[in-house]
Amino acid sequence: MEKPQGSSMGGSADSARPIMEDQEIPCTLIHAIGGTDGIYEDHVEYLEQHLKLITMKEFLENKQVLSHKIKVIFVWVHKPVVNRELLQSLPNLMVIASSGVGVDHLDLKLISSFGVKVTNTPFVVANSTADFGIALMLASARRIVEGHEIAVSPDTKQFAFDWLGEEVTGATLGIIGMGTIGYKIAQKAKAFEMNILYHNRNRRNEVDEQAVGAIYCQKMENLLRQSDFVMLAVNLTPQTYKLIGKRELDLMKPSAILINICRVVDQDALVKALQNRTIKAAALDVTYPEPLPRDHILLHLKNVIITPHIGSATSQTRRLMMKNMVESIMACVNGLPVPNEVHI
Repeated sequence: MEKPQGSSMGGSADSARPIMEDQEIPCTLIHAIGGTDGIYEDHVEYLEQHLKLITMKEFLENKQVLSHKIKVIFVWVHKPVVNRELLQSLPNLMVIASSGVGVDHLDLKLISSFGVKVTNTPFVVANSTADFGIALMLASARRIVEGHEIAVSPDTKQFAFDWLGEEVTGATLGIIGMGTIGYKIAQKAKAFEMNILYHNRNRRNEVDEQAVGAIYCQKMENLLRQSDFVMLAVNLTPQTYKLIGKRELDLMKPSAILINICRVVDQDALVKALQNRTIKAAALDVTYPEPLPRDHILLHLKNVIITPHIGSATSQTRRLMMKNMVESIMACVNGLPVPNEVHI
């Protein structure tokens, strides 16, 4: 792919950069520009005002020269992959900036052992991800994907009067994980006059609860038994791995719908629960692996909606993520307190 004009690849000067010498701009390793795994081409102009971009291809072709220059790795959509070999080859690396909230694709202990900081973008994704959680809930409850298929099918002669979905307004929503995203979901659910229950490691303060009309369930089991919709908005940690398994799914109502926008479901247990109608349906923005093998049973169950991990995928949020990463990078390389630093 041809490099956009004004990039750091090639020998031409970059007119978009501020008036400073290139050596004052931190050399930053990226996977690529454009394509499915690269940074967005329309982000390049802004990035090059602050960073000297070096693609992985450039780095591998000029490793001896570039290894000592790189101070930053810019991880966009989990690329480039950071492993011991890469870390050993970058003696002056200061910071790895990763897009999004989850950092399970990074070995934090390994990175820390090299004296390198890690940052993420936990706050800028909250609105778009919460919006998407609500969208999945509505789509599943009202069977929107199935409805679309019926409406456009060449075999459809008339619409069935007994084809029904479930009401969202007035239903009980159980939110597991009441952090920034979970609380945004509660704010939006309040507009649907939903009864909101939540379970969280730490209870929120009374003012927060009253603002959205949320009731705290100290035991997750109580939430699962009562909820018509269960929304998962929990960060993946060793403690939350497979937080929702067979036991938890068995506690849910047979009429309940699970909405998953995180990484804490035992997927095999979920498949069985959907097949056996232990729960009514599920809407998933996260699976493992991604994408699923094309013959995976989840892709063929009628009571499942699957989207390609796009909770934060709006042009506005992705641009904010990129700027957030740059802010953290510049703070680190200039010896300032680092916003959004991830601690082990």
